[in-house]
Amino acid sequence: MAISPTEFAKKTAQSTSWADAKRRVLSSYREWIRGAPEIQTMYNVPLPISALRTRMRQEFERNRHASNLSVVDVLLFKSHAEYQETMNFWKQQTHILSYFNDNFRGDKRLPSSFMSGFLEGRN
Repeated sequence: MAISPTEFAKKTAQSTSWADAKRRVLSSYREWIRGAPEIQTMYNVPLPISALRTRMRQEFERNRHASNLSVVDVLLFKSHAEYQETMNFWKQQTHILSYFNDNFRGDKRLPSSFMSGFLEGRN
């Protein structure tokens, strides 16, 4: 667990080139992958570490085709902020589990109509 809230803080920086952006993205990705065991322990995630790492990779892959350097910089900033909040234990278990379970968010959260909810036995 973090000793001070600023332990994981990073300065906001702009990438000078695509090579620099790639280096920074890989560094951020490695931070997340290395932090997976600690995240699992801190938040009592009932999933194996491999599932956490797979989901982390999926989040990075989702933004793989960003073609604007400034967009990549913003995504990196958001990644660092999310990492800092996660590692400083500023989240709750439900925030972490929302990445893994569709019951926390998504289309199936509420019934589409009154009748379908009634037939399912939901209020």
